[in-house]
Amino acid sequence: MPKKKLKNISEIRRYFHRNEHPIYFISATNFNLLGIDEWVKNFKYINYLDCYDGRHPNVFCPSEQPHHEFQSIEDINNYLLQHKEVLDYMKNRGGKPKLVFLMFDKETEKIAKEIGAEIWFPKAKLRENCDNKIETVRIGNKAGVPSVPNTLSEVEGYEHLEEICKKSDLGSDLVLQSAFGDSGHTTFFIKSESDFRKHEHEIVGQGEIKIMKRIDCRGSAIEACATKQGTIVGPLMTELVGFKELTPYRGGWCGNEIFSTAFPPKVRQKARELTFKFGEQLKKEGYRGYFELDFLIDKKTNDIWLGELNPRITGASSMTNHAAFAHADAPLFLFHLLEFSGKEFDLDVEALNARWSDPDMIDSWSQMVIKHTEDSVDILTQAPESGIYRMLDDGSVVFDRFDYHRRAVESEKEAFFLRILKPGDYRYEGADLGILVTRGRSMTQSFKLTERSKKWINGIKRAFQARPLPTAAELESPAFKIL
Repeated sequence: MPKKKLKNISEIRRYFHRNEHPIYFISATNFNLLGIDEWVKNFKYINYLDCYDGRHPNVFCPSEQPHHEFQSIEDINNYLLQHKEVLDYMKNRGGKPKLVFLMFDKETEKIAKEIGAEIWFPKAKLRENCDNKIETVRIGNKAGVPSVPNTLSEVEGYEHLEEICKKSDLGSDLVLQSAFGDSGHTTFFIKSESDFRKHEHEIVGQGEIKIMKRIDCRGSAIEACATKQGTIVGPLMTELVGFKELTPYRGGWCGNEIFSTAFPPKVRQKARELTFKFGEQLKKEGYRGYFELDFLIDKKTNDIWLGELNPRITGASSMTNHAAFAHADAPLFLFHLLEFSGKEFDLDVEALNARWSDPDMIDSWSQMVIKHTEDSVDILTQAPESGIYRMLDDGSVVFDRFDYHRRAVESEKEAFFLRILKPGDYRYEGADLGILVTRGRSMTQSFKLTERSKKWINGIKRAFQARPLPTAAELESPAFKIL
């Protein structure tokens, strides 16, 4: 007897409401998949950092055990998967564990196999290949999704760079990106030889570099899920990039906005069409499931250019999965879980995408990732707890009540803060202090931070207190981000 197929959104929602698979999101925090536990029965978070002081019912944080210094988010996940308390937790809950991650590697796959768990994502090797910014350009070219005028080449020095750009007619105002990196860490703005010298060690000898003509553009992000029924496309979001109040990294991602009039209708529709085409090409490359594209939108012409691909959930995923369409139908990530569940489904993706393109399916929210932006290192003695904060009439910010739901924010005078660093942690340049989620916009029409946003940022930062390091020893900050 053939297996019964899921035929509509209602049946998909019911399927996950009754889900019997034990599914775990293994990561430093639960930020990227906030709220998915309320859509999927038996979905739990296993995290290294306890952002909620033990008050989130579906977050499990094991006790600290000796470990090698973490060099990546993958190291954190591999540590968690070998932790006795984590293994006991999964064993006691029964069933074959299904694992989802922000990041994982071959070692993670090996550990998962040893403990009898199944990873519900494409193989790490395939993800890494797609994640390569050089490969992204090539995939985009196959799909008919154009990148900013660029060339791909190794760079031996500044004179060599000039020769490359002359041949490619890229001019002298450039943006260079190495194959891997995030949040602006490996994006370099080069206009002169002195600019090049500042980053020479990160460009020369790093293999093939993406060399782009610099354009006056606006950053945007869009998430999607490549399924056997077609690519399901989320809303086009603006990006907060390089604001000195939020990040020390020029060109560094530091948040998103989602609102229906962020871009003209033609731009939104074009971005959706390009994302669909890119997703269909990804399937041909062997990739399926959740992914995110960054698009660069020319301010003068509204031309849309492919920026980069993130073959995974991202820092924007919590925005996508909490949008109005998610509550009307289902969060985008549910379709990723469905794709890997093995459950047969027959869904009219074209109709779903058309419905999700309706401006009424998008409500207005913002998130700001607040980093320590000063060139200093100290130890936190006080940190604001996660929950709902209120802005008073004088612009000051006070804690109002504990909650772990973003939807608990009732007005633009309130915000949800997810704390990352806690008392006793080192605070260093680039460290993630936490994420602030507000209703409404965080930027003006000219894409500058609003005065309200600045007050929120200042209010949250003032709630952190620290003491100097006991010695003059310098702390080397991690070369990776946990979000």
